[in-house]
Amino acid sequence: MTSKQYDIAIIGGGILGLATAMQLSHSYPQQRIIVLEKEQELARHQTGHNSGVIHSGLYYRPGSAKATFCVDGARRMREFCDNHDIKYDLVGKVVVATSEEELPALDTLFERGTANGVEGIEMIGQEELKEMEPFTQGVRAIRCPMTGIVDYKEVCSAYATEFRESGGDIVTGTRVQKIARSNGRTLLETTQGDVDAGHLINCAGLQADVIVSRMGLPTNVRIIPFRGEYYTLVPEKHHMVKGLIYPVPNPLFPFLGVHFTRRITGEVEAGPNAVLAFAREGYSKRNINVPEFMGTLAYPGFWHMAKRYWKTGMGEMQRSFSKRAFTKALQKLMPELQESDLAPAGSGVRAQAVDRKGNLLDDFSIVETGDAIHVLNAPSPAATSSLAIADHIVGLASKSFGLDG
Repeated sequence: MTSKQYDIAIIGGGILGLATAMQLSHSYPQQRIIVLEKEQELARHQTGHNSGVIHSGLYYRPGSAKATFCVDGARRMREFCDNHDIKYDLVGKVVVATSEEELPALDTLFERGTANGVEGIEMIGQEELKEMEPFTQGVRAIRCPMTGIVDYKEVCSAYATEFRESGGDIVTGTRVQKIARSNGRTLLETTQGDVDAGHLINCAGLQADVIVSRMGLPTNVRIIPFRGEYYTLVPEKHHMVKGLIYPVPNPLFPFLGVHFTRRITGEVEAGPNAVLAFAREGYSKRNINVPEFMGTLAYPGFWHMAKRYWKTGMGEMQRSFSKRAFTKALQKLMPELQESDLAPAGSGVRAQAVDRKGNLLDDFSIVETGDAIHVLNAPSPAATSSLAIADHIVGLASKSFGLDG
């Protein structure tokens, strides 16, 4: 790639970077926009490793960015798929209370879902639950009929195609190594040459805080990578799961607990757990990046977080090394499940922003710094919410970058 000038450079070819590029090109077709992706293919990391769920917006605090963007984003994701012949399936989800002690938390979830305007949710009893998911055990459940499944890589491909057709450029295999400001421009030194851009949008996911640091800017958060490991049900046991089956989540821990997910391919995943990864792209226990891991250990927020969540973390680690423990956790939802019903599957890495006091950022975090916009925290349901988040970023860019001027 030879040195070339652009109005806007977007770092990151995952679902948020591509959605933002597409929406920007629609709103401002005169802008010259480039997407820089360090991998050889798009959607290589968080987007390509998630479960493919179109979330309904049940879990999130009313008024939060997650709640607002997810409910709107889910509707728009379905419309986008309809318009682009992308297969999705509204298989529905149940969130199951397996004991009386979990009922208050289930009620709180239902109140949140109602306040967020989640479509069609209802509280159901044991008999209705058995009709929906015959192998699932619970005292009560929330039914979310509009929760769906899709292949987000296919969605990303459609985003990329529309962006390119609007005149945008996407270059892969291009890692941003240095960033500098000069004469009101942003100069990006990459492995494929230099890019001169008027403005920058950082959608780098697992590397988002690194990009901020390369700009010489302070940040009060660090990305801590958490690996989520999955099993898959053996084919002869696929019939045990009709849709999506989730436990009542721990309100103090921003992960949803091990659950069952029917994939758009017909497979059924079980998991994930959530364990500290020893590399930002540490998809297995063997993936260790010493500088990145030492950076995690040197961050004060990590130790505050570890002190707060050590007990929960030990349980997650046990499930990582013990298939029996993993199976036992799943058996709370499905007592008939056996270890032999599970086969090892893939994993994903969640880019979790943690502040210096050890707080795990619960909501999306999108900040502006001069002529740049940074997506610093965008875990699930970011894929579901991608079109809504992209519109929000376009709105910020319009004002911050003076695009309407």
